[in-house]
Amino acid sequence: MTSSDLLRLLKARSSVRDYTGEPLDPEDIDYILTCASTAPSAGNREAWDVVVVTDEDLRIGLAVAALEQMHIREAPAIFVVCANYVRSMSQYGERGILYALEDATIACTYMMLAAHARGLHSCWTGAFDENDVRETLGLPEHIRPLALLAVGKGIPPLRPVERMPVEEHVHRETW
Repeated sequence: MTSSDLLRLLKARSSVRDYTGEPLDPEDIDYILTCASTAPSAGNREAWDVVVVTDEDLRIGLAVAALEQMHIREAPAIFVVCANYVRSMSQYGERGILYALEDATIACTYMMLAAHARGLHSCWTGAFDENDVRETLGLPEHIRPLALLAVGKGIPPLRPVERMPVEEHVHRETW
């Protein structure tokens, strides 16, 4: 893959909230999880876990927890990406909380890009009631749900989303 290929791949990806309802192939799920496992992490602690949710009743519960965002119900799979504080704090103490959040974020990004590489669509959802997600999935106390990544065959937007110019984000040397 060339740098141009990578940039083309990244620019072609967008958040999709409309899904066909077609179930995901288990090989696609395994591929996405395998790609996530290659993500870098602080001290190689891999302080993230994921709950793969395909059950319709659980997806409905997650959609309710996600403030009624129905794409969570409609996508055939939801990857609930969680920070595992204990795994990171065992090495880094309190700072491990931040590292676990970063590790989970990077892993979720890899999952989103892996889905795109497989010709699937995704939507990263961060707006949800953590306690409702925790209760719906029976998450342990030391696990914090960070993102609900909806994945499936979707209906992408008709045109690419406009982005701010890079210069709007970048500061060189100092602010």
